[in-house]
Amino acid sequence: MELKKLLVPLWRHLRFWKEQWMFWDRKILPWDRLTPYVMLTLSFVGIAFMYSIQQSDGGHKWKAQILWLCLGFAVYYVTAKIPYHWFSVRAHFFYAGSVVLLLLLWTPLGRRIGGSRRWLHLGITFQPSDVCKLATLLFIASTLMRNRLKTFREALSTVCFILFVGACSFFLIFLQPDLGSAMVIPLIVFGLLFVSRLTLKFFFGLLLLFMIALTLIVCDTRGYYCRLQQQPSRLKPFLPLKDYQRNRILAFAVPTAIDPGGVKVGWHRKQSLIAVGSGGLFGKGWRHNTQARLGFLPKAASLDDFIFSVLAEETGLCGSCFILVLYALLVFADLRVALMARDRLGCYLCVGVGLLMMSHVWINVGMTLGLMPITGLPAPFLSYGGSFLLTCCFAQGLVQSVYRFRRTDGWAKG
Repeated sequence: MELKKLLVPLWRHLRFWKEQWMFWDRKILPWDRLTPYVMLTLSFVGIAFMYSIQQSDGGHKWKAQILWLCLGFAVYYVTAKIPYHWFSVRAHFFYAGSVVLLLLLWTPLGRRIGGSRRWLHLGITFQPSDVCKLATLLFIASTLMRNRLKTFREALSTVCFILFVGACSFFLIFLQPDLGSAMVIPLIVFGLLFVSRLTLKFFFGLLLLFMIALTLIVCDTRGYYCRLQQQPSRLKPFLPLKDYQRNRILAFAVPTAIDPGGVKVGWHRKQSLIAVGSGGLFGKGWRHNTQARLGFLPKAASLDDFIFSVLAEETGLCGSCFILVLYALLVFADLRVALMARDRLGCYLCVGVGLLMMSHVWINVGMTLGLMPITGLPAPFLSYGGSFLLTCCFAQGLVQSVYRFRRTDGWAKG
């Protein structure tokens, strides 16, 4: 009898993994071809312009990006072959692991570069914030799928828990400090809450919280500006922002007040606008950029944060619009799969990944055009960076998994 109690759970476990292997080996599940084609096109364009930026100094980061791309597509393929419910069941482990990685930044394993603790060295150097954004998305989508949100009372505890999860991720990333990555978290949280069809009471409350946060940032920045100008004011800087972050906000909101000549905090913004504007309609031609090659835009920043500026300078308005169309197709593909998903979890995952891609594109392109503060956020598949590329491939792999398993039973929920 005791032996039977031991063997039955073991047999169920072995049968579960046998079923997983059978579904892994099946060839009949279709693939969405649009997404990988767009991903490859954006990645190859990014590598081509990395080569263009580094041609004068003999840099080899474009070669490293090719290796990261190969690894990233391996991650994409494996993720797409695994049913997305498998990740949902273990979402709390992924989220807890991402929080631990963020906390490790404050240990000797964390690397301080440029005044920020954003990089963690565990054999390889990567940014835990990239992992945290995706883990937060997965955890919130899983939470929304498991809870009913029909009435105000049923939804209150779930929404409070989701806001707590999002706030933990936001503040841990914000304290590095990494304002750009932190800004992505609220967009994902509010976007997923919106598609979950909550009552309007919640969104009026969220709008009120947003207005309060914006007011606090304005008051803090105003107090900092008065201190710089040595003007008497009752307002004092009180938020945990670095002075260079306040300078970037001022350079965006009132560029002539903080840096009239554009030679200090507004330097990158000014040179990026020069690069974009000098490209004209058709650009100067590949490998004929001047702002990055002559050092007006630092080459390190040109490879990730300002690679769109280099692309606009070399290909002009036509090339820039082509890249934006590719990004629009990528987000469209994510939302299309969300409409085709067989359950709420698949819909939430696809919408969250689409929001993740869209927010990165919006902030990155916006800051190169002077429409957003400079926050140092890379463009998906276009910018240099291994951890972010792997994160994007994993995210799109989840969408592909939703597409492939949209007509199968939920066999992998255990």
